[in-house]
Amino acid sequence: MKLSVDNATGQVRLTLPPRAPVGEALRWAEGQHDWIARALARRTAPVPFEPGAAILYLGEEVGLGWDSGFPRTPLLDDGQLIAGGPREGYERRVERWLRRQALAVMSAETAEYAARADVTVTRVAVGDPKGRWGSCAASGVIRYSWRLILAPPEVRRATVAHEVAHRVHMNHSAAFHAVVRELYGREPSRERAWLRANAMRLHSFGRAS
Repeated sequence: MKLSVDNATGQVRLTLPPRAPVGEALRWAEGQHDWIARALARRTAPVPFEPGAAILYLGEEVGLGWDSGFPRTPLLDDGQLIAGGPREGYERRVERWLRRQALAVMSAETAEYAARADVTVTRVAVGDPKGRWGSCAASGVIRYSWRLILAPPEVRRATVAHEVAHRVHMNHSAAFHAVVRELYGREPSRERAWLRANAMRLHSFGRAS
């Protein structure tokens, strides 16, 4: 059983494994008042993709700028991500750029780790799931949250190693974690802790205020 809080709405979500008794789960959730209160208190304000905002990119703070004389495609220059074209649609252009960067970078890193593990990955895709940073299907398709491109590179790479390791073991056994350590080069506990601590912040970017 798992409790999570949607940073944008404050909605508390209870996730159950298959065939779990609902009554028992609800009683357990009702006893988590303190955790829920702390999670709600940690909610971060939304940061829309608008000129003047500051976001994370590769773990570093980047300012968003707009200049109608610049090309429509955003350009990263000296700590600023600047996009031109009309003001209308600016937010969509910034998010599309971030998604393209995420797909390109994590496709390359997935191929790198897959070659090390001697496994095949049929396709890499990015989306915006709220409850997970990556998933690996039995078909060989790996999906990532595009928001990983906002995180420090080592955090993103640890997540990629985790998903590629599922092409060896489709579980979270000791053998699976040994593959993760072998691919990544060490135990990624610091990276997992960073994601847990910064999950709500990463999900705040691009949200309407």
